[in-house]
Amino acid sequence: MSGVDGQGVTEARRVSYGSIVWAELARNRVAMTGLAAVIGFFGLAIYAPLISLDQPFVWVDDQGAQFPWLGALFNRLLFENAVDIFFNLAMVLSPAAIALWWVAKRRGGRETRRRWAQRFVGAALLLFVLLQVQSWGTFSNPLYYTARIVDWNERLETLEATPGADVPFAIFPLRRFGYSETDPARSVLPPSWAHWFGTDKEGRDVFARMLYGTRVSLTIGVVAVSLYVAIGVVLGALAGYFGGWVDVVISRLVEVMICFPSFFLILTLAAFVQERSIFHVMVIIGITSWTGVARLIRAEFLKHKSLEYAQAALALGVSRPRIIFRHILPNAIAPVLVTATFGVAAAILTESSLAFLGLGDLSAPSWGMTLSAGRTENALWLILFPGVAIFALVSVLNLVGEGLRDALDPKLRS
Repeated sequence: MSGVDGQGVTEARRVSYGSIVWAELARNRVAMTGLAAVIGFFGLAIYAPLISLDQPFVWVDDQGAQFPWLGALFNRLLFENAVDIFFNLAMVLSPAAIALWWVAKRRGGRETRRRWAQRFVGAALLLFVLLQVQSWGTFSNPLYYTARIVDWNERLETLEATPGADVPFAIFPLRRFGYSETDPARSVLPPSWAHWFGTDKEGRDVFARMLYGTRVSLTIGVVAVSLYVAIGVVLGALAGYFGGWVDVVISRLVEVMICFPSFFLILTLAAFVQERSIFHVMVIIGITSWTGVARLIRAEFLKHKSLEYAQAALALGVSRPRIIFRHILPNAIAPVLVTATFGVAAAILTESSLAFLGLGDLSAPSWGMTLSAGRTENALWLILFPGVAIFALVSVLNLVGEGLRDALDPKLRS
């Protein structure tokens, strides 16, 4: 009997809080549908060059075989934004990540997979940083790749129209259009078989811009929310744990920030930036949206700091930073996860609004920018497609947020 009881206790200990939350979330079909849709949006963002790009996978002519697509993924003359480089790197490394996970699963348990995943992610982030550096002093960075952009579409069409010319063998992605490829001859064309979502004023394919715009929206949503969650968690934890003058100063700062309408504050800060980029938009949203998280964490710390486990850690001589960030914060972070999920949707709406008003990154294929072009050109397809995309992404994120809120609340569990 004792052996059975011991085995039962062992099995019970294996059930973590995360497993309980996941089990509750998995029972919510609406939330799981939203989560599947969010994963689908991330899949489109990562594998966009496989769907639409004006560079062929293979080009075989009398000079031999060439593979322009792979080199184009990291060509800074074709992909100017670091966001595109990040997602292209994620796409290239995804087969290696899957293979590494499979090997780790066969050779070890959860701890082995976690350790290998940390090393792989660290190496990938280091490689991404190295890809951003153009030079070190007088030494150029060989990983910062630039090459002349070749219009393979025009070359192929010219050879096909030339009598007696040797037409090369070429394999292109599903769509032969990049998001920055312009052609005045096809300006403001309605949806057709050649251009599924039509074209804009510069003759750019709207489907390609919508596809790559998914990267912009998801990146700004995740990074901006991560930034303001980090700020709010630190300030709220300090205010709630220490109290006194620390709490007074931080609380007054929160109240001052709340006095300003957040969107107008964002507009004001964005207007001061001369050359706006995606990074600037993320920072502006991040530094103006942390007040809600700070107040939430402060309330949680006021409750948890007087509980037995926090008092016991203090009595044992554990340092206060360790008590704050290693003991209390993991127990107080659950409400912030729900807020962050809804915050991603809000950040996407804010970025789209900034781009619609012309205060976003002009070099990025933002959905809000396409929406603004539709208003200017009075073209229904330029309004409909980005509007539906924004509505769909924000809706599924809200569904996930509601499901996560129900899963984290013990009172709502059945």
